[in-house]
Amino acid sequence: MLRIRLTRRGAKKNPFYRVVVKEKRSKRDGKYLEKLGTYNPMTDPPEVVLNHERIQYWIGQGAQPSETVASLIKNNPEMTPEEREKWLAERKAKVEAKKEADAKAKAEAAQKAKEAAEKKAAEALAAEAAEAEATADGADEADAGDAEAKADAPAEEAPVEEAKADAPAEEAPAEEAKAEAPAEEAPAEEAAEEPKAEADAEENKSE
Repeated sequence: MLRIRLTRRGAKKNPFYRVVVKEKRSKRDGKYLEKLGTYNPMTDPPEVVLNHERIQYWIGQGAQPSETVASLIKNNPEMTPEEREKWLAERKAKVEAKKEADAKAKAEAAQKAKEAAEKKAAEALAAEAAEAEATADGADEADAGDAEAKADAPAEEAPVEEAKADAPAEEAPAEEAKAEAPAEEAPAEEAAEEPKAEADAEENKSE
């Protein structure tokens, strides 16, 4: 059974293919009956050259195209050189348009990722600033509370000092009472001296 398929040529990582007709059981890169075209996937767009007349001849002889060759035949129909040149130009334009669209989409995705990263960084900075402000407010409130407590302490001690200041005033009447005591004792002494004077006077008379 005959098969129309690709045989690999070219260097490593730089493949180049021939479209050939050969026996199905033969090796992939072995002998073939006829070369029907070429396929170079390394160009942009890929370069495909097919001899449609000979391909149709071998298909008429019972040769079966492989899936890859059938796709190449379908996507590269037989045409005149002018038609082929126009078709290649249109295909190249489509490829370029697709590249531009992909590049634009990639740039937009990168821009969105950048904006998202900047937004995230800004939110993180805002959160840190808010946390720092809250910490500072808490410290200020604590300092204000300590200051109020210190300011209230002397006010609470003031009544004690006032009580101490009032103590001498309360003791003053007692001292005044002590001062009046000798004055009260003076009439008693005078009363005691009067009988003594009278006794002395009587003794003088009797003599």
